[in-house]
Amino acid sequence: MKRATLILLPLLLASACQPEPEVKNSEAKVNCGLTVAQQGGWVKIPAGSVLLGQDPSFPEEGPSMRVQVNGFEMQTHEVTNREFAAFVAATAYVTDAEKSLTRQDGGAGSAVFEIGKGGQPGQWKLVPGATWKSPRGPGSTIEGQDDKPVIHVSRQDAKAYAAWVGARLPSEIEWEYAAQSGLPDQANTRSGAYDPQKKPIANTWQGLFPFLDEGGDGFQSTAPVGCFLPSKLGLYDMIGNVWEWTETPFQDGVSGTVKGGSWLCSDNFCGRYRPQARQPQDIDFSSNHIGFRLVRDVR
Repeated sequence: MKRATLILLPLLLASACQPEPEVKNSEAKVNCGLTVAQQGGWVKIPAGSVLLGQDPSFPEEGPSMRVQVNGFEMQTHEVTNREFAAFVAATAYVTDAEKSLTRQDGGAGSAVFEIGKGGQPGQWKLVPGATWKSPRGPGSTIEGQDDKPVIHVSRQDAKAYAAWVGARLPSEIEWEYAAQSGLPDQANTRSGAYDPQKKPIANTWQGLFPFLDEGGDGFQSTAPVGCFLPSKLGLYDMIGNVWEWTETPFQDGVSGTVKGGSWLCSDNFCGRYRPQARQPQDIDFSSNHIGFRLVRDVR
């Protein structure tokens, strides 16, 4: 975990806006989402092609190029707290955020965005003790949040879980292909976040970042998986909710690449709720708005 990463968060994760507090209208859809019986599904993504960086909005998204993609299977939803807890119980796995607590150089903890008070903007903080099972820091729990995506996991943590279940993280190309192919309108790269009437159809931020999240989508934090309609391919929350780790290094060859934006992604500040959006992130870094989902080769 690098302290420099926290300092650069406003630039590196431009979608970050809002913390995960207890808020009134974030519970409006608390009973929504996939049932336990509906979770754990996979969707076959047929072979095809994708125009990477279609309609690029930021320099890192270009240049656009069309590539062929082999078929694969993708998990229908982000890995949940319930699923990750089962992994930890079976393996006694310790995440990077938990391991960092032994550090003496000021780099212990995981990133949590804390909302501002009295009209002040929110800010990122490195919180020792913020982990997948205590997402806001010491004293917080995931009780009652089994169906939410696991957060505070590094890419290394995600890969360890993937190996345990016999799957893998998607490549950036696979992820973007699946997300773009499932959009309501493939010509409109923003159609996965808002419908033609500007109604939110994914868990993102509505309002002025970083001062106010109006919660127009029903949430001001992570949502249980499947609270929004699936994509045309049957995939939930490919846009918004949490950024998702991929296997692909960023251009610098050191950082990993995250995709999809999160519930912290606002229209006025980042607009990265698009399949083409991509951000670098240190592979041992974690925060309260990054999770993951898995893919596996077609058998």
